[in-house]
Amino acid sequence: MSGISFFEKYLTLWVILCIGVGIGIGAVLGEDIEVIASWEYAHVNIPVAVLIWMMIFPMMVQIDFSSLKNVRNNQKGLWLTVVVNWLIKPFTMAFFAWIFFDKIYAAWLSPALADEYIAGAILLGAAPCTAMVFVWSYLSKGDANFTLVQVSVNDLILLVAFVPIVQFLLGITDFQIPYDVLVTSVIAFVVIPLGAGYLVNKWLVKKKGLEWFNREFLPKLKPLSIAALLSTLVLLFAFQGDQILNAPFYILLIAIPLTLQTYFIYFLSWFTGKFLKLPYRICAPAAMIGASNFFELAVAVAIALFGLNSGAALVTVVGVLIEVPIMLHLVSISKRLEYN
Repeated sequence: MSGISFFEKYLTLWVILCIGVGIGIGAVLGEDIEVIASWEYAHVNIPVAVLIWMMIFPMMVQIDFSSLKNVRNNQKGLWLTVVVNWLIKPFTMAFFAWIFFDKIYAAWLSPALADEYIAGAILLGAAPCTAMVFVWSYLSKGDANFTLVQVSVNDLILLVAFVPIVQFLLGITDFQIPYDVLVTSVIAFVVIPLGAGYLVNKWLVKKKGLEWFNREFLPKLKPLSIAALLSTLVLLFAFQGDQILNAPFYILLIAIPLTLQTYFIYFLSWFTGKFLKLPYRICAPAAMIGASNFFELAVAVAIALFGLNSGAALVTVVGVLIEVPIMLHLVSISKRLEYN
């Protein structure tokens, strides 16, 4: 059995171990971990950004620019991701948040705190994933070219739709999107790895040939992607380890509706894609992008609008923490449901 098969087979175990290690590191180091957490630009943590880049690169290096012109053949997939991300997801997130934070949890949350939790959930729901969807698509054997195009389309829509949706759902009129966060994330998580992937692809194919590239080089990248993914988990949970240990009950309360929303959007997209007869390699990434979130943007906006120690900021942070384990489970589900 190869090393990568071993890692993939027991990936759930590695995720659980990394979460535990991360929380332990955060608890032991205490405020010292904040030094690493403070290494950021435009609310994007630099060490985490490097690790995400390492996760994204294996997909970016596979993109065939000459075939991007054929993406029009996958228009149904693009329409699916646009409709789900912008006409459905923000509103179902707001609904789940309202039901749980305002109604079901009324005995535990004050009305003011419930409103902040709802606001944080809405910010997550209105920001579809930019970076990590490349990882989920890669791990679930999605089409690299389609993934790039759908991320690009959603980023363009985000520029004009994020603010109005947030204004409508939160009732906030005096609101400015932090464009530095958006631009930094797009450059760091799309432009740079895409450019690097293109150059490496052209150089290696020219030097070694396409057969060597597909048979020898690409399989060696997958362990890099998984190792970076697990390292990211350790860092994220280390950054929030103290908070998790101090308020586990509230973390659990927040995680429940966010988890339900994630699975709901994934299965809605997945079965709609199958109904539309989308190929698996299109359906999988189309479902993944709706289920995951642009958490860098959501966290930054929550902090800017409500403050670092607000309930809204806490919800966006919990969204970060639960996303990786849940999305890995959805990757596993996609691979089990794979069809021709």
